[in-house]
Amino acid sequence: MAVEPPSKLVFDASRHMNHVPPKKIYTMAEISRGGQGISPNAVSEPFPLFTEEAVQQMRKEILSKPVLENCQYSSNIAACQLRGMAPKYAPFIYDAWHSPEVLSTISKIAGIDLVPVMDFEIGHINISINSKEKQEETARAIAEHKSREEDEGVSGCPWEDDAPVVDWHTDSYPFVCVLMMSDCTEMLGGETALRTGTGDVMKVRGPGMGNAVVLQGRYIEHQALRALGGSERITMVTSFRPRSPLVRDDTVLTTVRAVSDLSELYGGYAEYRLGMLEERIRAQLKQLRERKKVGRKFATKSVKTFLAEQKDFLDVMLTQMVDEDKVVAGFTDSSHLISDDLRAVHNKKARIWEGVEAED
Repeated sequence: MAVEPPSKLVFDASRHMNHVPPKKIYTMAEISRGGQGISPNAVSEPFPLFTEEAVQQMRKEILSKPVLENCQYSSNIAACQLRGMAPKYAPFIYDAWHSPEVLSTISKIAGIDLVPVMDFEIGHINISINSKEKQEETARAIAEHKSREEDEGVSGCPWEDDAPVVDWHTDSYPFVCVLMMSDCTEMLGGETALRTGTGDVMKVRGPGMGNAVVLQGRYIEHQALRALGGSERITMVTSFRPRSPLVRDDTVLTTVRAVSDLSELYGGYAEYRLGMLEERIRAQLKQLRERKKVGRKFATKSVKTFLAEQKDFLDVMLTQMVDEDKVVAGFTDSSHLISDDLRAVHNKKARIWEGVEAED
């Protein structure tokens, strides 16, 4: 599937952004998850973000021979993923997601000032390819769907594929931006399904090429539904964290640890988390010195609270950086899921994936 080597195009926001605000941003309260997360905003409707030229350049980078040879992973959650290509193999993609204009756009939709979580997560590519036989089967299904649409009394969604592109999961990072990189003109389906706080499933319609969805995915179970039509479905998922080191960071490495170069992943994770800790300590020291300068008593209770919070912060890091010899490549357990029923389904699929249990 490799394409011709990418050109040396440089990202220019004035040329490569095609931003139109989303028509709707759903709040956490609207999906029955009020009070959770780091922002009141849960998920956006799809919105235009990049021009076709920008997307085509991104495709050339992610489908280049070096990326396909060095950055490909597979897991029990998704069959084909590309990770860790920027900035070495994908400088255009790297510059796009570090662009102040792009970050301002994503942050405004998220309702909180965000930055890319680390270079290794620029970006995570999910790929689904349809064979010629599958495309022919799809064409028949679409024709059947159109026929059924004419009969008002017919219910159900027979054109949807039960097998998702990416299974139910929560993200490892607070926010993600999902960018569609395929032509969706002839596709049906392809939505992002969200699990609400009441257990209901809500679908956000699939974006078109160059369009994106912003999702507070660390706190919401979701999956990428398979689309009918076209020969491929390629999405780029870029992860974000709060810019301020003083904001809570609930990052875990649960869903990415098994599909990563652990040296790169742990290195990036340790660098940004210790950087946050450094800034927090500097801020605390400044407060202590200012209180002392004006003759105020030492704030024992608040300082102990601060220290306990940082101890918890470091304890989380110790649990997330699992020793390399204990990580099973490609296998993600169910600890990231919120719902018991989804955990049970995940565990059964994991046993099948491992070859321990046969499908019904």
